[in-house]
Amino acid sequence: MDLFSLSLGELLTTVGELTDDDFERPSGCAGWLVRDLVCHLVIDAQDVLITLVTPTADPVTHDSVTYWNVAHEPSGDPLAALTVRLAAAYGEPRLLKFHVDDVGQAALRAAQLADPTLKVSTRGMVLGTAGYLGAYVWEWTLHHLDLVMHLPDAAGPRAETLARCREMLEQLAGGFPASWSDEDVLLVGTGRRAPTEAERAELGDLAIPFVLG
Repeated sequence: MDLFSLSLGELLTTVGELTDDDFERPSGCAGWLVRDLVCHLVIDAQDVLITLVTPTADPVTHDSVTYWNVAHEPSGDPLAALTVRLAAAYGEPRLLKFHVDDVGQAALRAAQLADPTLKVSTRGMVLGTAGYLGAYVWEWTLHHLDLVMHLPDAAGPRAETLARCREMLEQLAGGFPASWSDEDVLLVGTGRRAPTEAERAELGDLAIPFVLG
């Protein structure tokens, strides 16, 4: 839960510091501008709020790592085009910044108030509340990397959340070279950056990218 709050809190702070021009720059999500990514974060925060008020008595089926499905190619997201249209409909960046902070802060409060012993249901899975919030550390941290990929002056995610996401990826996909930084593991491992020739040799037979969805 602490890492959930840290990762989301830092992400919201970075979004709040963006300029209007920043919203028109590309993000690390293929085909999305920064404004499209920020609009997606609104939807993410809403999903958290919905799930935290969807308790269940069913047995736990997944944890913070197995919550994610792993593929080697991105799947078509039917909401991707809708997200772009919705982001454009905001018109002014300040309106989008206000909305993402509004629902994002609500998600932070809901997480802090959530009973970690309860179970929640989402996407056909049952997780402990702590497990569900732990899964979202991946979502916030990777999208934080996406947000700042072409914004060199913007603050990126914290070391603690990068390290946790590396652990999650290696549990799902296998080990990466120990000498690599956590950020490089995440960027190269998820296909956000192409490996150099030397990095490709170090990876050996590890089949990248790993797409978590």
